[in-house]
Amino acid sequence: MIRAAFRLVLAGFVLAMLTAPDWFAPLLRPLAPPGGPAIYDCAGLAGLTLSHLGLVVAAMLPSVALGLGLAVLVTRPSGAEFLPLSRALVNFGQTFPPVAVLALAVPMLGFGNGPTVLALFFYGLLPVFENALAGLQTVPAPVAVSARAVGMTPRQVLARVELPLALPLILEGVRISTVIALSTATIGSTVAARSLGEVIIAGLTVGNLAYVVQGGLLTGALAVLIYEGFGILIASARRRIG
Repeated sequence: MIRAAFRLVLAGFVLAMLTAPDWFAPLLRPLAPPGGPAIYDCAGLAGLTLSHLGLVVAAMLPSVALGLGLAVLVTRPSGAEFLPLSRALVNFGQTFPPVAVLALAVPMLGFGNGPTVLALFFYGLLPVFENALAGLQTVPAPVAVSARAVGMTPRQVLARVELPLALPLILEGVRISTVIALSTATIGSTVAARSLGEVIIAGLTVGNLAYVVQGGLLTGALAVLIYEGFGILIASARRRIG
């Protein structure tokens, strides 16, 4: 009950900050420089938030597809030999910090959303892959054998038995990657991607702490809400499999 109330309060804060940011001006004004604005007004917070979330979705969809696909591949007898290669691939994103990926991608993709999405894509692969791999590897062997014994094809065993049983761990990996991507997307504003990082960078540039707090609070609140949302999905998946 307390946790549900916390989610509602946090969601209300985000909604109010996006639709009526002036309500928070009295609270933020002490953090603004003398005579400076307390609320970021160079762009709408709602638009920046939607763009920020768009970057995360654009990166996570292919990241989840590739990470899960590789986990399925290496847990099949015909693909087990590709496990070291798959691990090397997904670890690549963790080897290079997102800032380094941005620096390397800008000459190829130009400024804007492209380099940011690429950096988030690589950075999100490892948690998705490792959690999906762990989930598929922990499916009890007798369950899979029983499924094949009743006439299921390998594809049916995967879709109807293995993936549903591994779903809680798979969702946990997606949750980790999504929260990381949401937090990391703020650096995309250094290469002209529209995100809440624009508010934070503007605050640091002009010495306006109120801007920094706005961008930081919104990003943090969204990360917590997404984390909690995935928690509800994971709990539901666990209840379904007992």
